[in-house]
Amino acid sequence: MMVFLLHKESNDIMIRILTAGESHGPMLTAIIEGVPAGLHITTSDINYDLRRRQKGFGSGGRMRIEKDQIQITSGIVENKTTGGPISLLLENRDYKNWQDREIAPLTTPRPGHADLTGAVKYRYPDLRYSLERASARETAMRVAAGAICKKLLREFSISVGGYVVQLGGVKVKMPPFSLQQCLEVAEKNAVRCPNEEQVEEIEEHIKKAMKAQDTLGGVVEVFAINVPVGLGTYVQYDRRLDAQIAAALMSIPAIKGVEFGSAFDNAKKRGSEVHDEIVLHNDEERVVRKTNRAGGVEGGISNGEPIIVRIAMKPISTVVRGFQSVNLATGKSELTTYERSDFCALPRVVPIAEAMLSIVLANALQQKIGGDSIAEMKPRFENLLSANVKDLHLRNEKWKFNY
Repeated sequence: MMVFLLHKESNDIMIRILTAGESHGPMLTAIIEGVPAGLHITTSDINYDLRRRQKGFGSGGRMRIEKDQIQITSGIVENKTTGGPISLLLENRDYKNWQDREIAPLTTPRPGHADLTGAVKYRYPDLRYSLERASARETAMRVAAGAICKKLLREFSISVGGYVVQLGGVKVKMPPFSLQQCLEVAEKNAVRCPNEEQVEEIEEHIKKAMKAQDTLGGVVEVFAINVPVGLGTYVQYDRRLDAQIAAALMSIPAIKGVEFGSAFDNAKKRGSEVHDEIVLHNDEERVVRKTNRAGGVEGGISNGEPIIVRIAMKPISTVVRGFQSVNLATGKSELTTYERSDFCALPRVVPIAEAMLSIVLANALQQKIGGDSIAEMKPRFENLLSANVKDLHLRNEKWKFNY
């Protein structure tokens, strides 16, 4: 069972998400607690993102078997959340192919997977126990839960999206589009590339890897726009918004790196070339940034600019030709056996990353404004302080600590 328990403030409001199920078990389950009452949500809203998770050039045979359709079993009545725990079920169609099968022993751990670490930690009698729960199949329930959080954010005009910015060694030449326009272009092709002129190049890159019986990773960019100033806090390390986002995204299988804005490029430069200068907007009341190299978070708090995060995905660990390993039953060196997998799962990571970002932001919004229902939250949201000069009321006079 996987739990996303996001830090709560002094009020008792938080969003908790638990998932359960194995890759080839009969069903996957999720429970979402903390979603306010009155949010309109349908199975179609959730199934839309589940379909997106199943589509992507380079996917393996599993996605031809599964036809993910969510079943809502509590917490949503007449397409409205009740404020109680929401429970979701998702059938594993592939279970029928495993139900009565005598499963061959798996005793040679695959490098890059949880096979060995899981077996050592839990003293499993067979390595398959590890891979069944560690499998990325579990992320289907995160996407389902994330779809609900996305819908909650949209009630407050906050939008979340994502796309591929690098696949293997092919970097996407970003077009001069808005974030939303990049998303729209990316959703029209099978590699989720925001530059339609490079779609064929990226597909050919994947085909070459498939022909070589190898795998590819890459980089995905996710964003959130219209995020208000003030989500997250610096008062404790685990309540920083960027720390929570990074942890959530790093929990996605195969993700090995996270950066906000242009963090790794910033590391090569001097401070005078990096930090986002603050200027007055055209209305001469609101302060904004001239650039957004920080990625929308400063001091662990959202600053009103788009939140932009990039995540690095390693190549899929299961390679057809196998890796050198050790058979733990015989103690002899041998090659790993091939388990059905993707050649490139990067395009399918996009909706998973969107889901994780949405979960964190929905929780942060709940912490910031509170409220047990959408009707209660909306007026509180409208009263949030913006980064307007007139709203800040700075004293502009000398003072002492006087501890």
